Formats: sequence, C-alpha cells, structure tokens
Amino acid sequence: MGPADGTCLLRLRVRHQRPQPEKQKTLSGIDDWYRRGVDTSKVAKKWKPGSCENCGAEDHIKKDCFDRPRKVGARWNNKNIAPNSFAQPSLSTDYDGKRDRWAGYDPAEHRAIVEEYQKIEDAKREIRAEKLNTGEDDGGQDSDKDEDKYVDEVDMPGTKVDSKQRITVRNLRIREDTAKYLRNLDPNSAYYDPKTRSMRDNPYDGKSAEVDYQGENFVRFTGDTSKHANAQLFAWDAYEKGVDVHLLAEPTKLELLKQEYDKKRDELKNEVKSSIIERYGGEEHLKQPDLDLVSAQSEHYVEYSRSGKVIKGQEKQIIRSRYEEDVFMHNHTSVWGSWWSKGQWGYKCCHSYSKNSYCTGEAGIAAAAEAAQNVTAPSRSGEVDEKEEPKKKSKKQKDESSSSDSSSSSEDEEDEEEKLENTSKSERKSSAKKEKRKRHKENLKHKKKLKRALKKEEEHQREVDRLMTIDERKRPYNSMYQVKEPTAEELEAFQMKRRLEEDPMLQFNLYLLISPGAFLPYS
Repeated sequence: MGPADGTCLLRLRVRHQRPQPEKQKTLSGIDDWYRRGVDTSKVAKKWKPGSCENCGAEDHIKKDCFDRPRKVGARWNNKNIAPNSFAQPSLSTDYDGKRDRWAGYDPAEHRAIVEEYQKIEDAKREIRAEKLNTGEDDGGQDSDKDEDKYVDEVDMPGTKVDSKQRITVRNLRIREDTAKYLRNLDPNSAYYDPKTRSMRDNPYDGKSAEVDYQGENFVRFTGDTSKHANAQLFAWDAYEKGVDVHLLAEPTKLELLKQEYDKKRDELKNEVKSSIIERYGGEEHLKQPDLDLVSAQSEHYVEYSRSGKVIKGQEKQIIRSRYEEDVFMHNHTSVWGSWWSKGQWGYKCCHSYSKNSYCTGEAGIAAAAEAAQNVTAPSRSGEVDEKEEPKKKSKKQKDESSSSDSSSSSEDEEDEEEKLENTSKSERKSSAKKEKRKRHKENLKHKKKLKRALKKEEEHQREVDRLMTIDERKRPYNSMYQVKEPTAEELEAFQMKRRLEEDPMLQFNLYLLISPGAFLPYS
C-alpha cells in the first residue's frame, strides 16, 4: 500500500468532518432578481375559470384588480384579456447580498442618458457648422471652445474662491479694516460669533458720536429693507390666494397690486367707519382733541393697582357682569338673570328659576301662572264670619237709625246701645270658646304637618349625604332645586335640622356623640 492509498483512506476517514454537500445552502446569483412588469409573451385569448372577471388575468381575482372597472368584463366578452404578472423567484442571499445597493440594477438603463447627451453634442456641432458656413464670427473668440473648460474658474455663490491657488476665503477684508471683535473690548457688549464672523448688535451702543459701523442688524431695519420684506409677504399671500405674481420676476406688477390693495383696504375701513357713525352717531366725539393738548398741562391723577384696575382718579372703571353676556343655552331666548320674581332670578322666556334648566317657552309661563292661581290665601272660617256679622248688623242698624231718625232724641240712641252691649257679651263668650277649639285643631294639624316635614327633611339630608359620598364623575346630573315656595312647616323643619357652624357648643356635642364615655370617672 503506497502513500497514495494512505491519502485516500485518510480522505474517506474524515469525510464526516467535512461540510456535507446536501446540507450546503445554495445562494442566489448576482444576476438573479425580481422580474418587473407583466409577461406579454403569453396572453390568453379566452377567459379561464378562476381568473379575474374584470381584466381576465390569472394571478388575481376581481376584488384585487387594479384595472379600471369595465362596463362588460373579460369574462363575458373575452376581449382585451390582460397579461399575467411574472412568477417572482424566491431569492436567498447572504449578508453582503442583502446590503447590495446595486442589486437589480440594469446597466442598459444608463445607455438612454448617454444617448441624450450625444444628441445634445450633435446638435451643438450642427449649430457651429451653420455659423461657420454663414460667416458669423464671435469677435475673435474661438467658437469651438469647450464650455466646460472654464467651469473651475467660476466662483461659488456666497464664497470668494481663488481658482488658481484653490484657497477658499470667506468675508475678505483689507488690512486697514478694524476687526469687529476689536471695536469694543467689553465682554458685556455686542456678541461676536466667531463661526459666522458676525456681530449683529451695535458695539458702540450708548455713544452719541457718529460711527462707521453699527452691527449687521442695522442693515435689516434701515432704508428700504422693511418695505422689501413687506412686499415679499404680500407676494406670498397673493400667490396663496391664486394671484400669479413674483417679487423678483415682476416687481412692477407687484408694486401696482400692492398700491391697489392698500387703496381698497383704506376705502373699506372708511366705509365701515362712516356706516357706524351714520347709524349710531357720535362724530363730534371723534373730532374732540386730547385733553392734554387743550390745556397746556394736565393734572389728571389716576392711580392703578398691580393688576391694572383703577383705584383712584377720574377714569371710571367699566362695570362688567358676573354672568356671560348673550350666551343662550338649552333653547333659551334670554339670558339667566333677565327675570326677577319672588326674590329669585330666572329666565324671562319661560319664567324658570332653575339656572341650567331647559326652556319650556309659553307653556312654562302658562303653567306657572296656573300654579300661582291654585295657591289661594287661607279663607276665613265661618266662626269669624259669625263673629263679624253682629258687628256689621249693629253698624248697619246704627247707620239706618242715624239716617232714618236723624231728628230723634239722644235717649233712644242710648237705649239701643245698651241693648247691643248686652247682646255682644253673650256672643263674645260663645266666640271665645269657638276660637279656643279652632286653635286646638290648628295646633294638632300643625304638629302633623311638622312631623311630615321633619321626616321629609331627614330623607333629603340622607340623600344629599349619599350623593356627596359618590365620585363627582359618577354622580347623576339631577337638579335638586325646586321652583315652588316652601311652606311654613318645611321652613321650620329646615331650621330645626340644619347645623349651626357658628354654635360654640357644636364641637362639644359632637365630641360627646363620638366618645360618650370621655368624661366618665375612672372605674
């Protein structure tokens, strides 16, 4: 067995340690890429089942079709069947292949750019040949010069470039000029920006002497700079509103448009001013000169607070309402506070006393009037009428006796008065008993009403406590305000149940309620 046989055995022995060819991952080639467009080489002539009903292509269905919807689809007329898209390959690339910026690039696309430049060069040669044939000369200049020859000698905008030495120098100045940062050595003076070599503020600020430099900002706010800026703003606004105008291309047109616009604006202001004066008057107040000009000196003393309100002086402070003016909500036609009745504010449109209630209009006014009519005053009892009847009768008898027997003697009158006094004593005794019974009944009735009112007030307070324990965002929006006037019993129950915060013994009573054994002796 020679060395060659040993080598073969070694190769056979270590094959399992080598990469297995069936497990190797095959990568896509450098020319493999996704195909663009559609396959026009194979176009169907008849619609096939499963194809798009609109265009006839086999790679999608009708709801995924991007073609314009046809009046009669390709399924029914078999015309203009669209070609299918290419079946895209499944590419497998490595790390570099995924980051290849030229992947899928076709070098043939650059040929169109080369051909375009070639056509331009051919056209230039033809123009030069025509000029030579006609005998035209450019004054000794060589017409065959290449325009690109002096491209390097052209300076870039905004910089000073020396093309011969290739040195870029910004903001060149002669040696006699004073540097900006040397004009004022005070560190608190105008700031010098070394990056842009600019000093925007005036370094000689506060000096009355005339100087030859006042900073870069001096140029921005002097001369026609502000007018130019206003003209540029006007041109931009006009262009946004559809007027084709440009400041640099058509400056005269822009100036005429601006003059016409200013003229119409002033006319419109004068018309509005004259219409207001014509309607409301007061033109004489506009012509009144200033008080400081009428009198050479003024002694009008006005003292203001820190917030700007007038404290002292002749200028009167404008009184403003605490409510929002002319804000109608919930279908109301008047504001809150336009109606006053029974010591309460309300809405004039519906006579409602609830601030955030909805408007009920004329129906609400009629209902309020009907409710007011039903609440009648307490009628007089029959006993009081019986008590007053003898008095009326006695008065009538007196009137009749005085009118009929005006010539009778005084003795007859005295007799009649004695009779009336005797009868009135007996009537008074009976009426006193009746009044006592009546007061007893009224007291019983009042106690029953007060008991019901106390019970109702306790329920109301429990409901209020329950609502206050609920979160404000989860609390129902129900107004507890009532329009009707409370009765005497309800007022008494409220006074009995309410807590008096100013009572000095309130905290003491609460302490006893919370800890009833606080003051008991030790056991």
